[in-house]
Amino acid sequence: MPRRDYAGKTVVITGGAGGLGAAFARRFHAAGARVALIDLNAEAAAALARELGEALGLGCDVTDPGACQEAMAQVAERFGGVDLLVNNAGITHRSAFADTSSEVFARVMGVNFFGSLYCTQAALPSLVARQGQIAVISSVAGVAPLYGRSGYSAAKHALHGLFGTLRAELKADGVGVTILCPSFTNTGIAHAALDGDGSLTSHQQSTVGRIATPEEVAEELFKAVSAEKRLVVLSTVGKLTYWISKLMPALYESMMLKSLKSELERG
Repeated sequence: MPRRDYAGKTVVITGGAGGLGAAFARRFHAAGARVALIDLNAEAAAALARELGEALGLGCDVTDPGACQEAMAQVAERFGGVDLLVNNAGITHRSAFADTSSEVFARVMGVNFFGSLYCTQAALPSLVARQGQIAVISSVAGVAPLYGRSGYSAAKHALHGLFGTLRAELKADGVGVTILCPSFTNTGIAHAALDGDGSLTSHQQSTVGRIATPEEVAEELFKAVSAEKRLVVLSTVGKLTYWISKLMPALYESMMLKSLKSELERG
């Protein structure tokens, strides 16, 4: 049964103007939440906020800790505080480790991992005061290896270490942490993937199983945080990936290589 009601609560979503972020914003807004959208694209965030009505759109580079502090201060000024922080901002790459520059690894880690860390640090006093929640949008790549995305997988794995530990530290304060692991989803992240040199990649995205819509993932996130779930892995392929990689890692590696390697190399 749902334990949380978001009517009148403040939900902050990073990467809030993109495919998944916009779907999250619409779902929580439909539940009566006051939504704050944080995105590198300030115009897109403001436009979606105007569409939703009782919402706030802010431009913010989540790799800048000072900018994250300022964004959360503006949210607090407008809405009084933060009840749910959805760490969603992310980028990816499609390139073999040997062909990927250190700058690309740093960029992917900067947005996916440190962006979540900085936003959480900035929102934490309010979350503790309001006994709020943190949601982290990880990936199946956060619970298993993913061929050709070593930097992306590393960043997502790091999120599990950080927020799994933070969950334990915040338990006594009444702050919950939910980690959601979508599988392949039809969002703009695939079209903005970096190549090993930092340019936009021309490699075709390799996928396995059914491609989810952002709205489907948004509904799963809403149900997960409402029920205060700890970890939710989405899709049949995602669940199989999770368990096979843990119980039979060599078999998983063989299956992954067979399904993904040839497609990546053809790209």
